[in-house]
Amino acid sequence: MKIKNLLKGLAFATAVSVSALSATATYAGTPDNVLVIANRIDDITSLDPHDLFEFAGSDYSNNVYDKLVTFDPADLSKGYQPGLAESWTISEDGKTFTFKIAKGRKFHSGNDITAHDAEYSLRRAVVMKKTPSFILTQFGFDADNVETTIKATDDYTLVVTTDKKYAPSFVLNCFAAVVSSIVDSKLVQSHEVDGDWGNKWLQTNSAGSGAYSLINWKPNESYRLKVNADYWAAKPTMKSVIVRHIPESATQRLLLEKGDIDVARNLNPTDVEGISSNSDLAVDNDLRGRIMYISMNQKDPILSKPKVREALRYLIDYDGMVNSFLKGQYVVHQAFLPLTYMGELKDKPFKLDMAKGKKLLAEAGHADGFDVEIIVRNAQERIQIAQSIQNTFKQAGINVSLTQGTGKQILGKYRARDFQIYVGAWGPDYPDPHTNADTFASNPDNRDEAKLTGKLAWRNSWDIPEMTAMTVAAAQETDGAKRAQMYIDIQKEHQMTSPFVEMFQKNEQTGRQANVQGFYTGSAVSQVVYWTVTK
Repeated sequence: MKIKNLLKGLAFATAVSVSALSATATYAGTPDNVLVIANRIDDITSLDPHDLFEFAGSDYSNNVYDKLVTFDPADLSKGYQPGLAESWTISEDGKTFTFKIAKGRKFHSGNDITAHDAEYSLRRAVVMKKTPSFILTQFGFDADNVETTIKATDDYTLVVTTDKKYAPSFVLNCFAAVVSSIVDSKLVQSHEVDGDWGNKWLQTNSAGSGAYSLINWKPNESYRLKVNADYWAAKPTMKSVIVRHIPESATQRLLLEKGDIDVARNLNPTDVEGISSNSDLAVDNDLRGRIMYISMNQKDPILSKPKVREALRYLIDYDGMVNSFLKGQYVVHQAFLPLTYMGELKDKPFKLDMAKGKKLLAEAGHADGFDVEIIVRNAQERIQIAQSIQNTFKQAGINVSLTQGTGKQILGKYRARDFQIYVGAWGPDYPDPHTNADTFASNPDNRDEAKLTGKLAWRNSWDIPEMTAMTVAAAQETDGAKRAQMYIDIQKEHQMTSPFVEMFQKNEQTGRQANVQGFYTGSAVSQVVYWTVTK
């Protein structure tokens, strides 16, 4: 039935700017200037770049908005590059960053892009205090000081002053994050209601300057984009982009084989193998920054015991999963920084060891096990991971009940600290080690009312003043070698003591039509781009 319903909806996927097709038509092959993508996008809760904080939403924002600093999608090894800021300087004390905004560029509305838009955007992200705001507020910005710390001194000069000296790359990498997207201040302000900074309007509309602008978004169904023909950074070939929410791998494969979609982003190993001999199709591999993990709420009287946390690390079949249903799509990785990042840790000290796990449970006073709930999003590989864990935990006497839900439902419980064990994934917000260290190993205020939802340590009620201080110190270290070692040391302690069990790093396998070229998924440091695609 799901396949039938999705196929009936293909009129939407192919009835784009060039022509309208009947709802019952069978369309073999998409138009040459239209990119149709199948992906899981049920985690999108808002399209406001200063509000959204999910994988699919970040992909959307990366193509609709520009930042002061950016990356070359064809060569991410170059590091950060000029974006809307054509150049910048840093003061001798390392605290003041002066950005020169490139002249002559415009928003989708036709309004000129100026330093005043950058000022408004960064202040907006700070003052609204939405989930991703911590990426900026970690530099000392708050509602009381943004008028002096984030300031346009003329139409094309933005001056930003941090509270202390940080590694310059850390600061610049954060200005490449989604939350640093520059919005059209005149357009957004015109839709402000009751001092909401236009948030309600921007949740379902766009106000950017990127390669594409929003046509419409239907939650849990699709979003559609149209090209910005005057995009300053490139001349996109794809005039329209349609991203469909199609969670089932089998359905994505079927549509790819029929030619009804150009790209399938969530194929499982079986379906990847199934299309590998089809000369009309291709599969790309890209080691992403996404870390798959489980975490334990430290409000729980059992899960807060160190011996229990250690025991669970030995009750997970890491190798069994990557050699079966995760084959080719994840590698075993047991640290919070992705491989390829400064300070990466390759140590893998844990493997399935039932005897050791049972021994540790007994030492914790739970020789007979206990009952626990695991919450997990309705995504095939996550459910399979949860079921594997359910099976191995059962062998040690731990009875697991699985609660499944949409991305929005499960994330809501997680962010509210209303769970016992969570199965999920985390991707870096910017290509600096602090991005993951700050969320996995920092929690400056463990109170419920602090609502530090952007920090996973807070979501898990893990109170760690000493590790938080270590994480802050690492972000301020300007010596690269010393800084890298600091992150290695933090991760080694984190591996042994935290309520997190990092299990895998994502190797993304993307299925596509062979004639589709230039579809970059972003590796470990960025998000997908559509404007480089050709057919």
